[in-house]
Amino acid sequence: MDRTQIGIVLGAFLALLIVEIIAGRHKGIYKKNDYIVNGLCSTIVAATTQPFASIVISIILAFVIPGYVGLLSDISFWIAFPALILCADFVFYWFHRLSHQSVKPGPFQWLWKLHRTHHSGSYVNVILLYRTHPIWPFVTPMSWIFGLGIYLGQAPAVASALFLYSLWNLVTHSNFRWDDKIRQHRALGPIFYALEHVLVSPGIHHTHHGYGRDGAPYRNFGLLLSVYDWVFGTLHIPRGRPHRYGLPGSNAHWTEEVFYPLFRNTSSDA
Repeated sequence: MDRTQIGIVLGAFLALLIVEIIAGRHKGIYKKNDYIVNGLCSTIVAATTQPFASIVISIILAFVIPGYVGLLSDISFWIAFPALILCADFVFYWFHRLSHQSVKPGPFQWLWKLHRTHHSGSYVNVILLYRTHPIWPFVTPMSWIFGLGIYLGQAPAVASALFLYSLWNLVTHSNFRWDDKIRQHRALGPIFYALEHVLVSPGIHHTHHGYGRDGAPYRNFGLLLSVYDWVFGTLHIPRGRPHRYGLPGSNAHWTEEVFYPLFRNTSSDA
């Protein structure tokens, strides 16, 4: 993203955060563990791993598959941009789904251990968006798809995709559920319900972070597009907020949530 796009995303984040705080959406929801995890993750991820992941990956690809730099640079932005979105969301869907299906011991349980940090918060708001394990930006296929796009000569399409995903993530992680009223509207409801089979709404993503009534942590794996959830049978469109947010039981200690695999099998209720 360029400076203008970064400024817009940062401004939108701060505006939503301030409005959430004024509306009391952050009052009394954090434990000691949350303050430490949120502070460390947001600092490390926002300042280092997230902005540089795709660039570092594109450099790695230059050594792994040399000779293909700029191969797709002649393709129109208006073809490359939607193709990038469709490809990135498709790959992310399966990777995200695998990470949730790896809760039990197995060869991919490390994926869940990394992704768990994002799900352990017992709330959904814009702060949660940056509650991400520091290694996650280098593991998620989105970074590799975008890094490949930069390497192949489609940096403008990658920048626009990152901008779109950054803004949409703010929308879907915001504590405000404006979509509930639209979904229940007599005239607009059916239209919006149909649209939710294609695009991820706040309700769809909130449900993914919840459990109990209208919670579905094993559904709704799309990031921007819900069409893959619809096609592969994992879409759940809620009627309201989940009964609870976060994960059942005790969370891991902050040392494990932030620094796994250096720290393992530690728990905390603080």
